[in-house]
This record gives sequence, structure tokens and C-alpha cells, in this order.
Amino acid sequence: MQNRQWIAIAAVLLVCAAGCSEQQPARKVSLEKRDAVMESAEPHKANTLRFAVGGMITPREGFAYYRQFLDYIGKKTGRHVKYVDREKYEEINRLLATGGVDVAFVCSGPYIDGREKFGLQLLVAPQAYGKPIYYSYTIVHKDSRITRFEDLRGKVFAFTDPDSNTGKLVPEYRLAKMHETSDSFFLKYVYTYKHDQSLKAVAQKVVDGAAVDSLIWEYANRKSPQYTSQTRIIWKSPPYGIPPVVVRPGLDPALKRELKRAFLNAHVDPEGRELLENMMIDRFVEINDSAYDSVREMKSWIGQQKKGKKAR
Repeated sequence: MQNRQWIAIAAVLLVCAAGCSEQQPARKVSLEKRDAVMESAEPHKANTLRFAVGGMITPREGFAYYRQFLDYIGKKTGRHVKYVDREKYEEINRLLATGGVDVAFVCSGPYIDGREKFGLQLLVAPQAYGKPIYYSYTIVHKDSRITRFEDLRGKVFAFTDPDSNTGKLVPEYRLAKMHETSDSFFLKYVYTYKHDQSLKAVAQKVVDGAAVDSLIWEYANRKSPQYTSQTRIIWKSPPYGIPPVVVRPGLDPALKRELKRAFLNAHVDPEGRELLENMMIDRFVEINDSAYDSVREMKSWIGQQKKGKKAR
């Protein structure tokens, strides 16, 4: 891909101009401007629930449905809802660790990190398309000659967040199994910080390929296939535990029970069911930590490989 092909997507993409090789690390570039922080200046009140939405299973345009649903949860628990918006998963985890956020939708990778580092707790998980699982899709443009993951060698690739499971860990794990790294395998790689931005980058030929959340690709393909229709899935990963809803450690147990009840019963309430349908979520279900063991194993294996290389 020539440098002249690096164009802006909807006036928010940044040019990635520097090449990389094993000797020159790839530039890690955000392809989306930071969203405005939607936080109130009011001090925290006892009846306020502070929510963060990080690991969505819809494209960014579906965020309005999440806000409506969280208002619904607030109403069901008799509490005021305060939204806290952060771009990166690590920022949301930091707020959960310090008490700046009470409840959050997070990716499976950050959940594992948070549980290990500061005792992050599972609340519930969404069930979509019949099961509480999702996949990593490796996608290319529909007209691309690339047919296999291996064909992406020397190409330009888009990851989402550095802590994302489907958007970073899974392809990184696959590369490690090939005895490769992002720096050695790709010509350039970028971080978009949103799965739908990675999708757009492939559809508009800004990058050659990307790793995206299957739930977001499927949602977009059903609701607004403008970009998915321009892409082709060349690899589908094994299933992983779906991005869960979590609560900070130390949250009042009675409040945690109220929240769980509100989430688990939303699908049997007409208002809640309509909101879930807009989010393309069947229902919320209880989920065990063991559902994330496969993600945990990937992270552990990659960590051991990196330690081994440093030791040598």
C-alpha cells in the first residue's frame, strides 16, 4: 500500500506515514479522535450509579441504546445514572480500581486483568445470537487478493485497543504461534480504539486487514451494511467468553444483587426487551469466571514467550 493511499475516514483518521521493520518498530497510531468526556461536574451522591461503557457489542452508533438501557437499569434500581466515558480499556479499569466507576461493560481481556490486579467482579454477561460467546474476525477488503491470515505478511493492519481480546490479543497470539510479532510480520500497524473504525478502515482501503469483534461486525452487517458489504472475513477464531458487565470491588452486596436482578429480568419486561432488541442482545445471563479461561491461557502463553525471549 502506497503512502498516497492513506486517506482520512470521515475526517477523523490520522495519517500513518512511517514504515516499520524488525529494526524499526511500527508506529502505533489512533485512528479516532478522543470522544468528549460525558461526566457531570456534580460530586458523587450516595444514590448515584457511575457507569462506563467500554466493551460494547455494537458499533459506536449503537451507544445511544446503551445509554437508554442504563437509564432503564437506574430506574429499576431507584438510582440516578452518571455516565463516565473513556477511550481506552485501561482507563476504565483504572476508574474501576479506584472507585471512580461502579459498573462497566468491558472487554474480556480487561476483565481478566482487572480481576487479577484489583479483584474486579463479574456481574452478568449479554447473550447474543443464542450464546454468551463471540469471536475474532480477521477481515480484508472484498476485492483484496488476500485469502489467508498468512497473506497479510508485509501488509498494513489495524488493531483496536492494545488490551482488546478480539482486536489485539487473538491476532497477537496467532502471530506468536507462527514465531512472528506485529513488528516482524506487518509493514505497518495502527490502533483505531474502536472496532467499527477498524471496519471502516478496511472498507475504505486505508488498511489491508484488521481484527474485529464478531458481534460488532454482525450487528453492523444486519443494521447498516455500508461497510461490512465492502469486507470479507478470511479467518474466524475459536469462541471466547463474551465481554461482560462488571462491578468494582467493594460495591455494596445489596446493590450488586439489585443490579443483577435488573439485568437478568430485563428481557421479560416490555420496556427492557425493546431496548435489548435495539442492542441485538437476547438477554443477560449469569456467567462463571471459567468462561474466560481460554483468554487467560492465551495471555499467559504470550507472556511466557516474551519472558523466554528476554532471558535469551
